[in-house]
Amino acid sequence: MLDVDGNEQVDKKEFLKLKNIIGKTKEVKMFKDDMEDSVNESPEQINTTLLVYLFGRAGNQKLQYQEFQRFMEDLQAEMQEMEFMQFSKGMDTMRREDFAEWLLHYTNEEDNEAYWENMRKRIPPGQSISFEEFKSFCLFTNNMDDFAFTMKMISEANRPIKMAEFKRAVMIATGHELSESVLDTVFKIFDLDGDNCLSHKEFLGVMNDRIRRGLKVQPQQGIQGYWKCVKRETLKGAQEALRQTGRSPF
Repeated sequence: MLDVDGNEQVDKKEFLKLKNIIGKTKEVKMFKDDMEDSVNESPEQINTTLLVYLFGRAGNQKLQYQEFQRFMEDLQAEMQEMEFMQFSKGMDTMRREDFAEWLLHYTNEEDNEAYWENMRKRIPPGQSISFEEFKSFCLFTNNMDDFAFTMKMISEANRPIKMAEFKRAVMIATGHELSESVLDTVFKIFDLDGDNCLSHKEFLGVMNDRIRRGLKVQPQQGIQGYWKCVKRETLKGAQEALRQTGRSPF
């Protein structure tokens, strides 16, 4: 999207063009108008710290795709560490209750009570989640489209989403497993009916609210992009098989 001329490089002009497009949204435009009332310079003339970092003080450096990807991954990693430290109260591990608080932080307040009630009743106190487990879950949130597709496949086959199906769907979506502590915490929070089945629509709604922060990184090029494409097409083929046979491969 940033690489207008397709040379796998982004210059400052291309970057600012996208910034201006984004700035036309209502919320950003209101902020922009307030800023322009107090700053006489145009946005293009303001050399922010980010622009200097990406394109140099003169603004004539080219930004390579790999460099931008690394920048976004590092930014995401720092945000993850900051969030972990905030909700773990500065400790090396966070309680499962802390993880639930982080998970539900961006949901509507009126929707939280049922989830918290599940947490109080079903999760024993004193159990904790490490930073590595937390990072693995954050990686999972970067693959919610694949996970949602797999959930749809299972539900269309009229199969309840129990722990085994949930665990398998996570593996299909990310290629990695989540720890038992994380899986058990998520599953028990979002088992709204108490039938040992995941209420996946509510879970996906909460996760999509979190993703709207816009900090996920999804490489689409190179070998990672290739395998992501293979996985997506495999899932499409599985869906077609479900339509024809009525049987899910999952």
